[in-house]
Amino acid sequence: MLRNYILVACRNLWKNKGFSAINIIGLAVGIAICLLILLFVKDELGYDRYNSKAAQIYRVDGDIKFGGIRMILAVSPDPMGPTMKKDYPQVAQFVRFRNFSGRFLVKKGNQNLQESGVRYADSTLFDVFSLPLVQGDSATALVEPNSIVLSETMARKYFSSVNVVGKTLLVNDTNIYKVTGVMKDMPFQSHFREDFFISMSSNPESRSGLWVMNNFNTYLVLRPGSDPKQLASRFDAMLDKYLFPQVQQMLGSSEDEFKKGGNFAQYTLTPLTGIHLNSNKIGELGANSDLKYVYIFSATAVFILFIACINFMNLSTARSSNRAKEVGIRKVLGSLRGNLVRQFLTESILLSFISLALALLIVSLCLPYFNALSGKDIQLHALSGPDTVLGLCALAGIVGLLAGSYPAFYLSSFVPMKVLKGVLSTGFKSGRFRSTLVIFQFSISIFLIISTIVIYNQLRFIRNKDIGFNREQVLVLQNTDVLGRNARAFRSGLMQIPGVQDVTMTGFLPTNTYRNEAPMFLDPTLDQKKAISLQIWDIDEHYTSTLGIKFVRGRNFSEQFPTDSTGIVINETAARLLGYADPLNKKLYIPKNFQAAKSDDNIASFHILGVVKDFNFNSLRQPVTPLALMLGTNHNSTAIRIHTTNIPRLITQVNEVWNSITVFQPFNNSFMDDDFNRIYNSEQRIGNMFINFAVLAIFIACLGLFGLVTYAAEQRSREIGIRKVLGASIRNIVALLSRDFLGLVIIASLITFPLAWLAMNHWLEDFAYRISIGWMVFAAAGVLAILIALATVSFQAVKAALANPVKSLKTE
Repeated sequence: MLRNYILVACRNLWKNKGFSAINIIGLAVGIAICLLILLFVKDELGYDRYNSKAAQIYRVDGDIKFGGIRMILAVSPDPMGPTMKKDYPQVAQFVRFRNFSGRFLVKKGNQNLQESGVRYADSTLFDVFSLPLVQGDSATALVEPNSIVLSETMARKYFSSVNVVGKTLLVNDTNIYKVTGVMKDMPFQSHFREDFFISMSSNPESRSGLWVMNNFNTYLVLRPGSDPKQLASRFDAMLDKYLFPQVQQMLGSSEDEFKKGGNFAQYTLTPLTGIHLNSNKIGELGANSDLKYVYIFSATAVFILFIACINFMNLSTARSSNRAKEVGIRKVLGSLRGNLVRQFLTESILLSFISLALALLIVSLCLPYFNALSGKDIQLHALSGPDTVLGLCALAGIVGLLAGSYPAFYLSSFVPMKVLKGVLSTGFKSGRFRSTLVIFQFSISIFLIISTIVIYNQLRFIRNKDIGFNREQVLVLQNTDVLGRNARAFRSGLMQIPGVQDVTMTGFLPTNTYRNEAPMFLDPTLDQKKAISLQIWDIDEHYTSTLGIKFVRGRNFSEQFPTDSTGIVINETAARLLGYADPLNKKLYIPKNFQAAKSDDNIASFHILGVVKDFNFNSLRQPVTPLALMLGTNHNSTAIRIHTTNIPRLITQVNEVWNSITVFQPFNNSFMDDDFNRIYNSEQRIGNMFINFAVLAIFIACLGLFGLVTYAAEQRSREIGIRKVLGASIRNIVALLSRDFLGLVIIASLITFPLAWLAMNHWLEDFAYRISIGWMVFAAAGVLAILIALATVSFQAVKAALANPVKSLKTE
């Protein structure tokens, strides 16, 4: 019996090749999109799960408010890890990470090569994370000072071998690190990926004992059965014991006074497997994603699959008259309704499996492009596991049943007598359910159109927003601190190049990630009630002019005034928080040494020279925070304001000046606008993915609409012929066939507009600076949907209107 069902199904699919092709292509594209999104979601949910102790690992995160500024941190004080292991038996082990500040130039032959992906790490690193060593002893690899563990890739890069334990690396021309281990390259699905781990014992800061500074990413391994919530509830007692005595020593304020000033310090535990999708805090080890996008893309996959299934239902029921006589004859010859249902379901399931095969081919062809679009490294073998194969077969079966259930029960319900007498209506005109499906289908499409417009506009807004500084035509050089005493000579050489307008040397650029948060006080008593927490950046006199930062009052630093060495320039946000009507020449105070007790000798004072217009140095997801600029000698980066039509030539000249002053040092350059856009790579990738999926969803919807109007024209060919004979114009015929479909699109638009407005407003809440969703967005989406539907319908409508009426009427 099953064999007979399959044979008949194959004959029917082949007999109606056009509609079968539309159904197969629509389902295949829908399933392919679902598979790509499934791979994306699976990859996102799989981060950090390669660790054997993943379920027991938690990161200690901070939530600090001081001086009117709240900071939600992925970092904690350096004593946090050791103290928790010592004081709390639930903690089996800990490991801390610390950024390697400044450049990391590794000597290879006569050249220094710039490397990123460098962290200090405790010797317990390999007890916490599953990072297998191919060479070396994990128990001792990071114990000794100046020891380093490399990835396999770096070992081969610098030594052409992985058997390098005992060899040395020369870093920054002065530091010698002994290679004590080679680890396998870290998995792509890790919230941090490093190539070099330096022993924490090499970093004196790790032994400072300062609870008032948060600079270390601290991870704990809890013993099996331990309750993280119960452990987190003990943080307050730990802070009472260790943190607030230091606050008392530094500020002269008790814990109660500290809290009464509106300040607080709290710490929480974040599970390792939740970091990638649920954590975007200050001090993250890498750029994370957002769980919200997993939900969005999962919903998009379901919607697109629904659209493809709706196409199948609509086309199958619209073709009901073609199958009506077949059903009538089968019933007269004794076929039961159940047999007919199984026959039609067999056809839909067979079509679904053909679509699945085609979808897998589409996925294999599109996966490299999808990886480039999403920034992933997904491999096709992720679909080859036995569980996945069974899941795919189940998916095809479910899609076949879902898409074929309504047509099967609808077609099998025909009454033989009515069918064989020709009483049955032509299948297309009647069908409220089918109209409802079209409305639902285009509601999804319009929702995706609106979402696409909003996402595109927000990303364009980010790219074009006035962020308070001019990032265009600014060439940035990194690691220029290697110049040492030659920094001024380098700047002078650059200023001689035609096309170079200004040059600033600093470690703090708006597009860099290096930051320095510290409190400043309004009076010399360091009263924490009169404190402001802000960024403090070392700059030179040319900083504001090079970056095009505007002054709203006061003046810039000047070499003509020696007292400017104790001057300070603040931004508008800092000025507002200070509360001064006129902040110029007012003084701010800061401890010289946070470890020392409060005393007159330990207090430095600065007078305010000017106030600059707020400029964005954080992501546009966050508002501008207080900032103070002061003169310093930090030359980590150099920004060059240029004005030339021959940029390659100018870069060559800059390189020549560099090589004339340095020897065998890498020349690393970028443009500030590119660095700025790189901050939003994640949003750009997600936006581009969504736009591509939306276009494909609209294509699938149009494919179904094309099939429907084709069949409508076929069913109404005699009506069209009669109307033409009676004088109807081509425009009348096209309007006749288009009117019903366009009405359904308009209804779908009216239903979708409020839902899309709510969803997109919720998405925009993540941005401190965002667009508003005006009525033009909905008008544009509605018009676009109508134009798409009209373009889809018109092709077949015009074709039907141009047909010779004799052909359709000659049998009458």
